[in-house]
Amino acid sequence: MLTNPVKQRLREGGVSVGTWLALPCPFAARAIARLGFDWYTVDMEHGPLPIDAATLMMTAVRDSGAVPFVRVPWNDGVWFKQALDNGAWGVVVPMVMNRAEAERAVDWCRHEPLGRRSTGGWQHALSWQATGTEYYQRANDEIFVAIQIEHIRAVEQVDDIVSVPGIDAVFVGPMDLTKSMGFDPPVMASESPTFIDAMAAIRTACDRHGVAPGMHCSGVAHVQEKIAEGWRFLACSSDLGFMLGKAGESVAALKLTEGRELTRY
Repeated sequence: MLTNPVKQRLREGGVSVGTWLALPCPFAARAIARLGFDWYTVDMEHGPLPIDAATLMMTAVRDSGAVPFVRVPWNDGVWFKQALDNGAWGVVVPMVMNRAEAERAVDWCRHEPLGRRSTGGWQHALSWQATGTEYYQRANDEIFVAIQIEHIRAVEQVDDIVSVPGIDAVFVGPMDLTKSMGFDPPVMASESPTFIDAMAAIRTACDRHGVAPGMHCSGVAHVQEKIAEGWRFLACSSDLGFMLGKAGESVAALKLTEGRELTRY
């Protein structure tokens, strides 16, 4: 069975950069997966994505040699089971608010006797180039668990949350976090002292407990800035962001929108 290189690199104190797959399209996933990011997270929380398409997207990522993660829609065992049994090498769990919810997320990722994950399926073993027996022997050691801290009430309990054994990374959702802090509209980054203090509290707690601090970044400059600050598990934009960004640059360069009113994403 293969070893999870993202889990290993972060455990050793390194940095890992990936991106988000927001488009429910295995063909797009197959193309972008060959560009060289460490990992690709299939977004089942906010995207219109059924499990069959998500499975094909994970397969496309694995065929490229990269690591497939899934952001599950919610901290419920049904979603973990579908993601992990169909080839995910780890999960990103949204809106974890307290220690009990963090413990629940880890439980759903571990087979007995360490957790409550159901045992079955066959595509998980294919994803790891393993037999079923090998997978069940090693999955508890290799599955990656990232929890999202994306509400100010969770920030207030961040030490208690990230000290839960089995958490590999924290992934900040800046849009939800700033929304919970009263920002209107919510933003990906801010110079507000309250936002800066919240981010510092998350990063410090992660460092204290040996958990990789991570977040979603708007682009390359944002990723580089956060690496310099000590963040280590970073998503650079998304397939949708890259598509719209490059297309927008082309349209602007060709001056195709002069005299036209447009509705933008």
